Amino acid sequence: MHLASRSCHNVAGNLDALIYQFALGSPSNRKTISALSNIYSSNSGACATALERSGAAGLQAERRPVHGNSPSLVSWMAQGAILSGPTITSRYFMPDFNYTASARRTIEMERDAVNSLLERLDQDFTAACNALMACTGRVVVTGMGKSGHVGKKIAATLASTGTPAFFVHPGEASHGDMGMITRQDVVIALSNSGNTAEVVTLLPLLKRLGIPLISITGNPESIMARAALANLHTGVEQEACPLNLAPTSSTTTALVMGDALAIALLEARGFSAEDFAFSHPGGTLGRRLLLLVDDIMHGGDSMPLVTPDTSLRDALLEMTRKGLGLTGITDDQGLLAGIFTDGDLRRTLDQSIDIRSAGIAEVMTRNCKTVQQGILAAEALKVMEDAKISGLFVVDAQHRPVGALNMHDLLRAGVV
Repeated sequence: MHLASRSCHNVAGNLDALIYQFALGSPSNRKTISALSNIYSSNSGACATALERSGAAGLQAERRPVHGNSPSLVSWMAQGAILSGPTITSRYFMPDFNYTASARRTIEMERDAVNSLLERLDQDFTAACNALMACTGRVVVTGMGKSGHVGKKIAATLASTGTPAFFVHPGEASHGDMGMITRQDVVIALSNSGNTAEVVTLLPLLKRLGIPLISITGNPESIMARAALANLHTGVEQEACPLNLAPTSSTTTALVMGDALAIALLEARGFSAEDFAFSHPGGTLGRRLLLLVDDIMHGGDSMPLVTPDTSLRDALLEMTRKGLGLTGITDDQGLLAGIFTDGDLRRTLDQSIDIRSAGIAEVMTRNCKTVQQGILAAEALKVMEDAKISGLFVVDAQHRPVGALNMHDLLRAGVV
């Protein structure tokens, strides 16, 4: 692939990707990185020699003279260098690279990092939970960079599980957003190093206001850990990143520790599924946890009802008018005596019954499945699925029909 058409800026960016790919795939990462680093200060001949020594098989660099006095590889490549061969494309990838082995190593490393947290659940964790339970204000989560991203998720999890919380960016807090934090709040600060400048800057003010601080750090001897009421140690020996640079295992342990806090508080509060639903009114989850049969049933004049002395013909007309594929039969006291559905009609046709002269009382299904008024639509769905029926009536405490619904109503409401 000719790189002459690319700008020096793009070449430099692709070189970074090249170095990373070789470092990830080479059995001797440090040796490869060292060899590739030498490229920056070598000419084309030195480039090829260094790559050969590093064991980067399949990469051939066509040697071209360097024009000008610049010794950098970027200049050399931009002036006409060609990288060719089966292992190099426009994206610089290694065709024989074992992606699943890399993924397995990453998952195993992060699993081990999470398992190490079990040994660190001590009095600090209990103290943190007690402080959060006693909080009369809000839980304020803060963190910089990747710790900030994790902090946003922890704040969201806390808020949706019964602990009012929100995230404040530490940099913005130093420029006005500190006013969002009150004396009644508790602050959770995340930092792998425990010495993040933007967060450390806030510590004196938090102390002055008497706001409890809970730190989630990878360094128990850090400034944040020493200043905190409780420090939750989430440090790792090695990041999953092969360069030990990108926050990977450390962000996973911080996230898991945040989840552990949220769930411990959830259980301590006796947080229920109904409580959870009020924090999630939207989407399928909210509909399943909040929507009642009363919200989707057909009541009043839209409810198909006939009396026991009604003819089968007239009952079918009632079913057609109301369009639910069923009709209820009520007795003299207005109680539900039975139901007749499309399925009952098919079974009736299989019998020697004259549908023009038969009465509905002869063919209706007695002791039919019903649900009580005020239950969740999801519960009605389960009754219908268990009984293998497509519609039913909603009744009150006296067994009077107050509404009817079918599977199509549940589908339209998004319960199914």
